Amino acid sequence: MTPQQSTARSIRRVLVIFPGALGDLMCLMPALAAISRRHPGASVELMARLELARLAAGRTVVARGHSIDAREVGELFTDEASGNARRFFADFDRIYSFFASDDRRFRARLAAATDGLVSFHPFRPGGDGHVSAAYLRATEIEIDETALPMYPRLEPTPDDLAAAARAIVQSKCGSSNLIVIFPGSGSPGKNWPAEKFAVLASKLSLSISNRSSVAVILGPAEISLEPIFRESVAAVLKHLDLPTVAAIARVASAFVGNDSGVSHLAAAAGASGVVIFGPTDPARWAPMPAAADGQIIILRRNPIDSI
Repeated sequence: MTPQQSTARSIRRVLVIFPGALGDLMCLMPALAAISRRHPGASVELMARLELARLAAGRTVVARGHSIDAREVGELFTDEASGNARRFFADFDRIYSFFASDDRRFRARLAAATDGLVSFHPFRPGGDGHVSAAYLRATEIEIDETALPMYPRLEPTPDDLAAAARAIVQSKCGSSNLIVIFPGSGSPGKNWPAEKFAVLASKLSLSISNRSSVAVILGPAEISLEPIFRESVAAVLKHLDLPTVAAIARVASAFVGNDSGVSHLAAAAGASGVVIFGPTDPARWAPMPAAADGQIIILRRNPIDSI
């Protein structure tokens, strides 16, 4: 199916089905923006992990989010036909699925569940260059390779910024000249040692006039590292939702993190920073700045603890 065919009919609602984690979704942002431009005036909706669908809705081109774990999706993998899938998917005039694209039964059942146009695209598509460009190619969107990098963009809402301000105040961390550290990632092999992050936090705290202007943000997987960072004098923030993390990154002067979803999120929210790479390839996976004036510096050495 060509882009011309997909725009030949009236498109009011567009659904993008995407199974990836946070970093994957940030890499999809340029393709989502291009899909929105392809269907002017249409409501672009995202079906993903619920936390990510909620994050994207209202902060990107996505107008509304849906859970990929919904029963309507599960019905496409079973022999039981309750009609839920048809009632849900029939409301969409155009569907782009990056989910189960190699499952013939899923493809057939999703296509049968709607009268709209459906296309299937690979998750984490191959090819040279950055994965964001690969997603654009996978959706048959013409791009100028010389114009890369492509800029993802996530705009924190006023409520997000207010939540970030409260979190900063409660942590007794100054918001002026704030440097944020993200010591985690989805894989231990991609993590610079926590002890080195702690030393960095201490040196940064001592090198600026306001000692509380360094904050370490810990996700659920990094809570056990809290004692290490408590000794570094830096403020420790935890139990934050993704919109609040994005808003903190937006108001920060800079961030330092691993090759991680949260580093991608910070960059998409408009932060400049340093991202530390080890075994993964930054040419394919580096966080992209949110605008031309954003700056993301990559440090890479493998093994990563040799940095």
